[in-house]
Amino acid sequence: MAGRSEPNPRNLVRVEGVDRTFHRGRILFVLMLPLFASMLAVSAINVALPTINAGLGATSTDLQWLLAGYALAFGVLQIPAGRLGDVTGRGMWFVVGLAVFTLSSLACALAPDPLVLNAFRLVQGLGAGIFMPQTTGMIQQYFSGGGRAKAFGLFGITVSASVAVGPLLTGTIISLFGERVGWRVSFLVNVPIGLVGIVLALLWFPFETERARRKERGVRPRIDLDPVGAVLVTAAAFSLMWPFMAHGGPATWLVLPVGVVLLWVWVLWERRYLARGGDPMVDLALFRFRSFSVQTGVSALLMLGATSVFVTVALFMQNGLHMSAFATGLIGLPNAVVSAVAAWWSGRHAMAHGRRIVVAGLLSHVVGTLGTLGVIAATAYGLSAWWLLVTLAFGGLGMGLIGSANQTLSMSDVPRHNGGTAGGVKSTAERVATAMGNATMTAVFFSVTAAAGHRTGAVATLAVIATIVGCSLLLASLDLRHERTAAPAGR
Repeated sequence: MAGRSEPNPRNLVRVEGVDRTFHRGRILFVLMLPLFASMLAVSAINVALPTINAGLGATSTDLQWLLAGYALAFGVLQIPAGRLGDVTGRGMWFVVGLAVFTLSSLACALAPDPLVLNAFRLVQGLGAGIFMPQTTGMIQQYFSGGGRAKAFGLFGITVSASVAVGPLLTGTIISLFGERVGWRVSFLVNVPIGLVGIVLALLWFPFETERARRKERGVRPRIDLDPVGAVLVTAAAFSLMWPFMAHGGPATWLVLPVGVVLLWVWVLWERRYLARGGDPMVDLALFRFRSFSVQTGVSALLMLGATSVFVTVALFMQNGLHMSAFATGLIGLPNAVVSAVAAWWSGRHAMAHGRRIVVAGLLSHVVGTLGTLGVIAATAYGLSAWWLLVTLAFGGLGMGLIGSANQTLSMSDVPRHNGGTAGGVKSTAERVATAMGNATMTAVFFSVTAAAGHRTGAVATLAVIATIVGCSLLLASLDLRHERTAAPAGR
């Protein structure tokens, strides 16, 4: 049948009527390039915050927006972008999103003040939000079985490596170019990655497959993006996050229940939209797949806390201990190496032992976070901060194990034609949780630091992070227990 790719020993995608074949390995390579850059944009900014503060005169609110604004923009667009890719072709929207991300990265590097920097940081997040669901959707479309697990294993390696390497890379750049220019160069790193990704996508992506799918249907597909649903879920996400970022009075927190109500209204709308014969932005039947709903919850809870570990460490080391940006980046090197190796191993074993791997990874992360807390507290008694090399490595082990296994499990039962939407839903939950977590953790750090100093601020923040990741561990453990008790009945 035209447009349908079948597994073959040569790892090729073939399309009937098209005198061309497409290599899955090349497709996967192109998909990983912007994934690396988008995750780099999450972690690299951590080390650059103090230098942006000095270079542009950014306030603590500006710095919080740099962290949380990108994550929010990254997240809120992924569900409609995933739907758009599922309906009209994922390759085309991948290229569009990558182009937006690349141009906005250049604009960030040239920003004259914090307002402009934050504005283009939001646009950068929107670009990433367009191409990210196409990444998971294309893996879901062109890979299956063990090949899909290995592809998501590489996905996990890329995420783990980029998040961990980001601080070291940025620290090195700032060390080489100086504090006033270095942070600008760190944004420029995304530009060549984006340009290479765009060129290779145009050369290697099976756009013919997308055109063949549309031709196979015989008519131009009706594009129903459910705009009301898109507005509702975007407004809900913003309302849930805003109180954590605003520095207003108690009345600001009244926005939080508004977000909960909007989320409830969105669910009602999606159900009614489907009942009326419409094509909802998200078919809520996706959440009937236990593996998808549980693993999305596990990863969202993890991101709510875990993504703030490095920013907490960076702020403490640079502002509390007055260490250089290079040293701050170097402290995460073992984390990067261990995370990449763990992600590779996890991808190879996720199909058989995925839930146990997720539990083990979360346990390792909790241990690493508590160890980091202990080292920072002990620096008051003369312990070297370089012991963080060890404790952060436990966190890297955890993130590497979790990423590949969690991604494989979450998508294991999702139909291929819903791959982009499902990936968008999961990633939206993760990105909004990241935004809320970064805003909350930096608020905890700055408020406690103002009252009791940088060391106490870091210890308090890490204690909150360990508690949140512990909740994720509890959910994953209950899921593992459910699998074990349900297995005999299923045999």
